[in-house]
Amino acid sequence: MNLADLNTIARAMVAPGKGILAADESSGTIKKRFDVIGVESTETSRRDYREMMFRSKQAMSDYISGVILYDETIWQDAADGTPLVKLIEQAGGIPGIKVDEGTQPLPNCPGELITVGLDKLAERLAKYYKQGARFAKWRAVIDIGAGIPSYAAVHTNAHALARYAALCQQAQIVPIVEPEVLMDGDHDIDRCYEVTEFVLKETFQELYYQKVALEGMILKPNMAVAGKKSAKKAGVQEVAEKTVKLLKSCVPAAVPGIAFLSGGQSDEEATAHLDAMNKIGGLTSGLPWGLTFSYGRALQAAPQKAWSGKADNVAAGQAAFTHRAKMNSLASKGEWSSDLESKKAA
Repeated sequence: MNLADLNTIARAMVAPGKGILAADESSGTIKKRFDVIGVESTETSRRDYREMMFRSKQAMSDYISGVILYDETIWQDAADGTPLVKLIEQAGGIPGIKVDEGTQPLPNCPGELITVGLDKLAERLAKYYKQGARFAKWRAVIDIGAGIPSYAAVHTNAHALARYAALCQQAQIVPIVEPEVLMDGDHDIDRCYEVTEFVLKETFQELYYQKVALEGMILKPNMAVAGKKSAKKAGVQEVAEKTVKLLKSCVPAAVPGIAFLSGGQSDEEATAHLDAMNKIGGLTSGLPWGLTFSYGRALQAAPQKAWSGKADNVAAGQAAFTHRAKMNSLASKGEWSSDLESKKAA
């Protein structure tokens, strides 16, 4: 493992004003998204959609540091024969790859899941590296409900995340460690805070046991937010303050950066929360790590709708993608305001 090189890549992934595009939806997930806009999900339509984003020159060059790809996408060529990986590299971005293989029920833990995919991961990572991937992602999901999460679910998922991260670094690939506490349910923000603290502390303990170099990884956590069904919603400032407090208590300063998932938040909510956190960092002596975005839906919902599978709408889709990328870039520097949302900046 060359830690200096891993650290260089990790820092580039969270460079000031830049964030990560999560374009790693499984075929099943992207079909659901395409169903909403009336587009048949085929290998070609999925390629065309992602190519549209990767060819958005301003967005990709100015606001996006890297792209998380799905296995299908990392091997695909653009319509003109250029590998999609090369389009990302030509824009100055870093190609990444989702390597987990989804979830399965966790034995003896009703209602809880374990992420799978460690078998033969070392072999897959070597192939992905050869294809151009320089970082990877593994998502663990922790649900909040009656009697859950259990210690077994938190520990088992944290252990798998740490094993994945160690294998990545061995393959000279930066791991994005993503322990997601889901925002489904009716819990309030304080319950989310409590569970996320538990999950993060367990995750960093397991990373230590697996000898993962913190300087060569990125953390992708959820924010401290109330559940979607909660009767007690938290305001933007409360989310920002509690999330920053939570991270300060759990995340070692050696981690180069934190790239949040949007987790089902609306486009503007995800942007507003990120901006408020960075404004807090700017008002204090600063934070030990950069806070940026690694959004999927919060970056893609608008361009998907604008594109709607039509070649004539490519420019409109790219404009929508560029706008959302710019808004989140500003938020990552604490420079966003809601007034800017009405100005579809060029």
